[in-house]
Amino acid sequence: MDPGPTIEAMRTAARTLRSGDVRDKIRAVQTAQDALDAAKASLLAELEVSKDFELDGASTLNMWVRNQLRLNAGQATALVRNVSALRDLPLVGEAAMTGQISAAHVRVFVYGLAHVGLEPMRQFQDVFVDVARECEPSELFEAVKHLKDKVHPEDLDDAWERGMDKQDFCVNAVPDGWHVAGFLNTITGAKLKKVLDSVAAPVDKEDTRPGSERRVQGLDDLLSSVLANGLPSDKGVRPHLSVFVDADTLQAAATHVKAGAERSFLGPDPMPPVEPATLAGHGAIGPNLLMYLQCVSDFTAFLMKDGDRNRQAQILNAGTTKYQPNLTQRRAVIARQTGVCATPGCNHTHLEIHHSIWWSNGGPTDLDLLVGLCTRCHHLLHRGRLHITGNAVDGFTFTNSTGRPLRRRRRTHYRPAA
Repeated sequence: MDPGPTIEAMRTAARTLRSGDVRDKIRAVQTAQDALDAAKASLLAELEVSKDFELDGASTLNMWVRNQLRLNAGQATALVRNVSALRDLPLVGEAAMTGQISAAHVRVFVYGLAHVGLEPMRQFQDVFVDVARECEPSELFEAVKHLKDKVHPEDLDDAWERGMDKQDFCVNAVPDGWHVAGFLNTITGAKLKKVLDSVAAPVDKEDTRPGSERRVQGLDDLLSSVLANGLPSDKGVRPHLSVFVDADTLQAAATHVKAGAERSFLGPDPMPPVEPATLAGHGAIGPNLLMYLQCVSDFTAFLMKDGDRNRQAQILNAGTTKYQPNLTQRRAVIARQTGVCATPGCNHTHLEIHHSIWWSNGGPTDLDLLVGLCTRCHHLLHRGRLHITGNAVDGFTFTNSTGRPLRRRRRTHYRPAA
């Protein structure tokens, strides 16, 4: 290694630090730092060839860097990888040794060697070095990646296919909300990005909300619009959020929230020990959220006592004269199952109503014999892979295609639905 350029960069920094504008001092120090980083990588290249790191008991150059220079694994790996760029790309080495480009720029050249190839990187290294002198590492990376896309266009299709193989999207309930995770393929992700960019745009120049708040609010507005207008109804029942709450809980929550608002400086009285309200597919929710949802929702009440179960079933039974359950029956089935598919272990909340005794076999359209199934479970049933017997009074029994019973879900009583 020729130490001259590095020494000169250090001398320049030393002279500038003694006198001069503070901005010049900072620039000179940064140039010296970049030159020292390059010198360190160049010396490591010599150490790698000589294997003298073994004299200190290190089996690899990376281990020597971690032990002797006290760097963590990530820093050591990045430093060692920079060696290849300085060794294989002379113009890059020269620019780095004189402090014209930083170690972060050198790491982009390392990426190019690994993913573009040695010959193309050598062919265009003068152009890339000019970019590195004038631009941030991210802009250099875009230039190198553009060359990669031109030299290896088949990699673009390979990446698309890999994305298709691992695509997934899930929304899971957690105690304080929902956790959204997954991976989208190129096309689906672009569509989502376009929609989010549109709904999350600032309303006007006075809109000072952070981007995170605008994205979430925009998505909420979009979902509300879709649920209200954009999805087809299922025999009169539109897709919607369902909240199930006992009458006593609803009254207690209203009293609790109102009292808290009136004496906010003291805090509300404790909520009495009542059965919590449930948001279908999520779980229990608190009184304040319940009151908010009650304020913006339609309300359907179902009166239910254990001793009156047969009476309500008789009132809602339609016999064999009508195939389609009426709207009240559909809402009653959804309420009975707290908005969740009746199949044990299934938590889907978009339900279709099924006759447990098939209509074609003389089954009446009676509430006792109606059960709510998600689309997947409904299809499994009609393909003979799921079987249902029994009724809502004594409980439905679910078996698989071999007749093996599925774990029974504990039957849930009717609750008023808000």
